[in-house]
Amino acid sequence: MPRFSVIVPCFKVQGFLRECLDSVLEQSYPDLELIAVNDRSPDGCGAILDEYAARDPRVKVLHLPENVGLGRARNAGMPLATGDFLFFLDSDDTLTPGALRAIADRLAETGDPDVLVFDYARTYWWGGTRRNVLADVLTEAGDGSGTDGTFTAAEYPQILDLLMVVWNKVYRRDFVAEHDFRFPPGYYEDTPWTFPVMLSAGRIAALDRICLNYRQRRQGNILSTTSRKHFDVHDQYERVFAFVDDHPGLWTWRPYLHRKMGEHCLDILAKPDRLPPSDKGEFFRRTAEMFRRHRPEGATVDGEVRLLTGPYAAYQAARQVRRGAHEAGRRALQVRKVAAGRARRGWSALQARRPLDPGLAVYSAFSHRGVLGDPGAVYRAAREIAPDIRGVWVVRDEEDAARLPSGVEHVLLGSRRYLDIAARATFFVNNVNWPGTLVKRPGSVHIHTHQGTPLKYMGADLLGKPGARHGLDVPQMLRRSDRWDHSLVANRHSELVWERAYPCHFASARTGSPRNDVLVGAAPDAGAAFRAAHGIPEDHTVVLYAPTRRDYRRGGHVDRVDLARFAADLGEGHTLVVRLHPSLATGPARGLGLAELHRRGVLVDATDEPHVEEVMLASDALVTDYSALMFDYANLDRPIVVHADDLAAYTASRGTYFDITAEAPGQVSRSYRELAWLFASGAWRNEESARLRARFRSRFCEFDDGHAAERVVRTLLLGESEARTEAVRIPRPTVGHDLLTSR
Repeated sequence: MPRFSVIVPCFKVQGFLRECLDSVLEQSYPDLELIAVNDRSPDGCGAILDEYAARDPRVKVLHLPENVGLGRARNAGMPLATGDFLFFLDSDDTLTPGALRAIADRLAETGDPDVLVFDYARTYWWGGTRRNVLADVLTEAGDGSGTDGTFTAAEYPQILDLLMVVWNKVYRRDFVAEHDFRFPPGYYEDTPWTFPVMLSAGRIAALDRICLNYRQRRQGNILSTTSRKHFDVHDQYERVFAFVDDHPGLWTWRPYLHRKMGEHCLDILAKPDRLPPSDKGEFFRRTAEMFRRHRPEGATVDGEVRLLTGPYAAYQAARQVRRGAHEAGRRALQVRKVAAGRARRGWSALQARRPLDPGLAVYSAFSHRGVLGDPGAVYRAAREIAPDIRGVWVVRDEEDAARLPSGVEHVLLGSRRYLDIAARATFFVNNVNWPGTLVKRPGSVHIHTHQGTPLKYMGADLLGKPGARHGLDVPQMLRRSDRWDHSLVANRHSELVWERAYPCHFASARTGSPRNDVLVGAAPDAGAAFRAAHGIPEDHTVVLYAPTRRDYRRGGHVDRVDLARFAADLGEGHTLVVRLHPSLATGPARGLGLAELHRRGVLVDATDEPHVEEVMLASDALVTDYSALMFDYANLDRPIVVHADDLAAYTASRGTYFDITAEAPGQVSRSYRELAWLFASGAWRNEESARLRARFRSRFCEFDDGHAAERVVRTLLLGESEARTEAVRIPRPTVGHDLLTSR
């Protein structure tokens, strides 16, 4: 008996069907059966299903003699199911890689609950991806559930705030059979299934992982079709109320369901593409009549649903007032922005008349996120070496300000104090460009630290890579870069690249990277604090996996490695630590399994660790693809593996200054099998790995000697002299290859 019975009803989806079926059959967890129901589809769906059934015995196909609709097609597939759990998958949606393995693990962890609710992401026809905005509900459900990890809807009613659909859950088949749950005909068939199921379930579990991609089609979506079929929602809620009436133990849910029905119907009415305009009045009146009829005694009616107690004309008037208020608010905001801009310019002009303060330095890092990176290292060195220079940090908001170390002076970006400080400061230290509104005054000194040694194309070199510079105004970026006086470099390669990529008026400063000072000559136990904080045993070998973002995929995230498999293949005595690119920290990437694996202790998610240096110090080896982190990590003189399984796609979309596989800091893998073999065989740290690393360090750790921050303070802030190294001539941009060489 399989663990999962995946039921897929099909109707007019031939263009999406193969992708859906492949997403199921190619899962790493194979214990499943796929029951495909051809709902008398007039296109090629039937032939596609028969093709899949002929080559995979796990596929069962049921051809219906007539079209019965989505709900009853699911019903037709249920008698064929033999699995422990039912999974209803729409035929234009897809499972994410590793989804069934994650679901199976969570089911085992929680002792086979009646229902397991998991997360999803909306994938749009134009290429965008957006995670469920209520994902925190699943996180909190897992954190606050009982000793066995389960709960009921009464114990955690927030679970009902999630989208009430059938496809973001799996259901224990015996539980469904015991209650004889079935789908009704018509639109909104999920409603009279989901509410009875969720309210009846004695044990519900949650999985904070994106297991399904919910396709948002440009056209063809049933619920986005303008039709009177949307009146079906009234019958569906009648079925919900009838179910509750037949089960006295659920009567306490009547007020909640009463309000939910009103809100749902008003939402349908408000959407411009659901109801024909001539039918909206009738829809409102039917909803209002149903709302009055099912109103529980003593139920509170407030908020938007209160409109259902009055006539349709009052509803229309309220909607018109709301639209007018929204437009007025939008215009008022524009006026305030214009006025604020004028006030800031006036204040800045006034402050610009004041002399610069030679003892004032302004710092920022990673778009005003706190005392981090190279600027943070320079700031700490300046407090020791040049205590007379007052350092002030610019942060985005009060939340970031609250995370600053004690005693750090700060201003909020755009505030009056920020304008005052920025107008009078002599020194500006940042690893990204300052806002365009900041005017460089004569005599001020702008120090740009960058964010590491560049492998991928940057600055003006992106002009030939339209995909990589999407949304980036390169000329504007260069105008902002014209304010730089000094550009910090850790090696000659960086010096060549920055002067080519940013053809501005700065001077390269061969200081090394200040943030890498802690890595140079680090003691073996330097990462003990990170290990202790995350419960990593002292004797474990820690492998840090740090992938970068991809420009050939909208959103930047591509799963190149099955993290659960990699952690398992590393074996006993190893801990896998994962750190995503900062730009992916708040997107759907972590919901695709990383957060759940971290919760279960399979690996450690270090994406939110503010100081990446601490993460590097705690690790024994680095696995990366094309991340600039490898250049910093090389200072530790610890093994590095480059996993370059999509090098051609990456270089075509983003561009690289040299072939990292030809000048690698260690062993190179071009498939997961090769990556696993490198660690299983020990080749990741053999003599060849050490030889490659030594060559890499000699080129890219050239100026990193552990004193970079001190050097910046003494030479660029205090004006002390230091012996110069020989100059490097900058070649013209090459044609036909990307290599930069000193000549």
